[in-house]
Amino acid sequence: MVEWWSSLSTLMKALWGITLSASLIFVIQTIMTFLGADSDFDTDFSGDFSGDVPGDISGDFAGDGADAGSGMGLLTFRNFINFMLGFGWTAVLLRGSIQSNTLLFTIAIIVGVILVILVMLLFKWLASMQQSGNIDVYKSAIDCTGKVYLAIPGGRKGEGKVQITINNSVREYDAVTDGDTLPTGKDIRVVDVVGPNTLLVEEMNSIII
Repeated sequence: MVEWWSSLSTLMKALWGITLSASLIFVIQTIMTFLGADSDFDTDFSGDFSGDVPGDISGDFAGDGADAGSGMGLLTFRNFINFMLGFGWTAVLLRGSIQSNTLLFTIAIIVGVILVILVMLLFKWLASMQQSGNIDVYKSAIDCTGKVYLAIPGGRKGEGKVQITINNSVREYDAVTDGDTLPTGKDIRVVDVVGPNTLLVEEMNSIII
């Protein structure tokens, strides 16, 4: 290993350094994604960068940064690593067959950009699938019955929480009601879905005329 490293040119050492570093960080990011702890990397990177961009572009980048944890923002640390991953591996694998550094780097940059785009599209698709799945779950909650877990203020003046049985499992959701305040433990029925995380419920014994 030492002899192999010593035999490399300065350029190849730099390329291998970039590639191996990006690969290691990519593996760490992947593990942290499964653990749900990787959002800080992207948020901090995009937040700091957007402050230096003038005009409307700053606002757009800042908006993208809000979605950085999902991999959908453009200027995020995750996308930077994805680019370096595609760039580095392409450069080291093609270095022996392409002698022109200009052509080599051009191809490597293109591959890096393509990888970033593909990963962004993948995250966007996963996010849309997750959103669709949530909508289906909430829609199937209509007419389900359950109990109030946290008291729900009457007249939609605030939210409480309910536990209902849906798809053969007990689930907890935010809830509002048009009627009187529903205390904890009250039997309820789901009337409608009024938000991405909120159900409209009523008393089980309520009578609508």
